[in-house]
Amino acid sequence: MPSIKPDRVLGDLYALRQIGAYKTGVHRPTFSPEDVASRQWLVDRMTEAGLDARIDGIGNVLGSSRAPGRKMLSGSHIETQNHAGWLDGALGVIYALEAARALRDDPATRDLGVDVIAFCDEEGHFGSFLGSRSFIGEVTEADIDNARDRTHGKPMRKALAEAGYAGRPRLTMDPVRYAGYFEAHIEQGSSLETGKLKIGVVTAIVGLWDYRITATGQQNHAGTTMMWERRDAGLALLRLLGAIDQRFPQVAGPRSVWTIGRIAFAPGEPSIIPGEAKALFQFRDADPLVLQRLEAALYQLVEDANRTGSCTITVENVRHGTPAVMDERFQQALDDATSRRAPGLSVRMPSGAGHDAQYIVRKLPAAMMFVPSIGGISHHWSENTSDEDIVLGAQVFADAIASVLKAG
Repeated sequence: MPSIKPDRVLGDLYALRQIGAYKTGVHRPTFSPEDVASRQWLVDRMTEAGLDARIDGIGNVLGSSRAPGRKMLSGSHIETQNHAGWLDGALGVIYALEAARALRDDPATRDLGVDVIAFCDEEGHFGSFLGSRSFIGEVTEADIDNARDRTHGKPMRKALAEAGYAGRPRLTMDPVRYAGYFEAHIEQGSSLETGKLKIGVVTAIVGLWDYRITATGQQNHAGTTMMWERRDAGLALLRLLGAIDQRFPQVAGPRSVWTIGRIAFAPGEPSIIPGEAKALFQFRDADPLVLQRLEAALYQLVEDANRTGSCTITVENVRHGTPAVMDERFQQALDDATSRRAPGLSVRMPSGAGHDAQYIVRKLPAAMMFVPSIGGISHHWSENTSDEDIVLGAQVFADAIASVLKAG
């Protein structure tokens, strides 16, 4: 099996960390000057590795191998959330780059090729997974025309022009070129650290089901309307949300999660009974049957509330995301690689967060691998993983890719 070079992996990650450094993390939002600089930095590293590197018309960075035969596509993203961590996304890109270099350096694997990719905007500053969706042909020119930066409202077209990418063609994947797709990531949770494990082999990326819940009552004076005659939409909504939190544990799977992301009362004044209240609600699971069970429970609770309460509650489905199942053969390759390098220290687990792999799997068999996150922290500048775990993960990742490519 190929041998990775720890100093090369850590050196690249530390160098990338300096582009947009913020405290111990990074602030490198999509198409910021720091993000554009990091993409050029990556092109230079790819070129040094013997890859044919280019940045396309949406900001995807692709380094293509010159090796014969079918290649492995591998990567992640290098832009960050605002004032966030240094490994989210970057780890997967550098792991892919190191896998390409390690296979090239070993005479036994020199003819095995890895194409390295850094997808644009996985973090969603302008849209939802625009880079990976563009690469599989699911983003139209109209989508780019309509995309706006969520913080400043800057049109994506303007941002692409300022970055120097306007007018470039967008790359589209040729599935015939690839044996599959491998992505590595920090876990962004605490399961591996708590279990004293080193590698998470992802079974599936969860489906996200989003809803907009609206309670409609009667706006009225808070001082003169007696309690028994009120139709308080805010109170009705809060009672429903409390009922959800009581009911869902009874029907959830072992790794189901649910979140109330926003609550808003209208008109939202201290002396006015709310006539309307809205909430954004989401739940996630990797099992479609569990997702259906949670949705059925939600609608039953709404029906109960409408039957017994004084307000009307409606539910609008905003998104039904389908869980993305990872390839069994690729999962086994990761298990086997961990058994060689760190016996007994891997576990199969779903990913509770979304990743580019959930779109690439529509065209290619895919795998995802996690390494531990210290304290389970991510999307914050204190996000971290030990050097030891980073190095072990890079070696397991390269081993697994090599074994899949050797098997053909």
